[in-house]
Amino acid sequence: MLEKLAQIEKEALESLAAVEDEAALESWRVANIGRSSPVMNVFSQMGGLSKEERPLVGQRANQVKVAIEAAFAEKAAAIKDAALQKSLTGEKLDVTLPGRAFHHGRLHPATQNLRRVLAILAEMGFQVYTSRDVESDEYNFQLLNIPPHHPAREMQDTFYIDTSATDEAEKQVLRTHTSPGQIRAMRQFSAENPDNPPPIRIALPGMCYRFEQITARSEVQFYQVEGLVVGENITLGDLKGTLSEFARRMFGRQAKTRFRADHFPFTEPSAEMDVECFVCGGSGCPVCKKSGWLEILGCGMVHPTVLQNGGYDPARYSGFAFGMGPERQLMLRHKINDIRYIWGNDIRFLEQF
Repeated sequence: MLEKLAQIEKEALESLAAVEDEAALESWRVANIGRSSPVMNVFSQMGGLSKEERPLVGQRANQVKVAIEAAFAEKAAAIKDAALQKSLTGEKLDVTLPGRAFHHGRLHPATQNLRRVLAILAEMGFQVYTSRDVESDEYNFQLLNIPPHHPAREMQDTFYIDTSATDEAEKQVLRTHTSPGQIRAMRQFSAENPDNPPPIRIALPGMCYRFEQITARSEVQFYQVEGLVVGENITLGDLKGTLSEFARRMFGRQAKTRFRADHFPFTEPSAEMDVECFVCGGSGCPVCKKSGWLEILGCGMVHPTVLQNGGYDPARYSGFAFGMGPERQLMLRHKINDIRYIWGNDIRFLEQF
């Protein structure tokens, strides 16, 4: 058995000398060190030896196993070093090439602009008030002076998510505007002191949803920021002054604005506010429909019915409200000619912000 062990060691080391790559080395390891290798078979045959032979053979078998494993480790290191040297001498590296740039995460441009709008309103004394995305028909329309079958509902094609309610007021919709938050805010504030409700100056941001055709100027979902001011002796002059100052802070002191008469069921009188189109400089382009102006918000004095629905006495209190689209303001500031780019998730567009 001792002669057999010497032969096993000799043959293993001789075959190892011929190994030149990692694949051959792995095959050699399985054949010479694996569980079925000759040296391991010697250990399995120890039980058939005499008491005198067993210690001698066991000791020698361990010596052979250790020698083979040491030779294997040495050969593996040599093959690894040879591969490294080959890669260093065989491949060329141009150290003058520029490094790979790291891509940093950032906020979506719509989120950036929404935060900018809210920051400006906060500087002007507005507090942020959040409201729910899913509203009842009552809050989304009826309490805002838009009863069932009112023509104004045709202006806002609605996503109804639950029409099983027998009562029209209880039907659930994805809000078409942030104006329902006006009612919720007024009711919350007036509930604290019904006889003498406090004044309100809040901004209500959120996503709105309308089932309409996607174009360069409109999307099925978009951010909107609602503004509401309620108190004693609030006038139309306060509305115009507030929104004009907002436009100057948003677009620069040179920004030109104009107000146009309009109609909204929840405000009376009502108006729309335009800013001179920054894309074409007022000369006319597809974004501004060749008018030279881009509408950024609708506004007006809060309708007495809406004030009353919110818990404020219209004989004592008055107020104004406005709703603006941050995406259109983003288009103005960065001269974007298609609103679909904002939600298209094209990384080439988003990386510019």
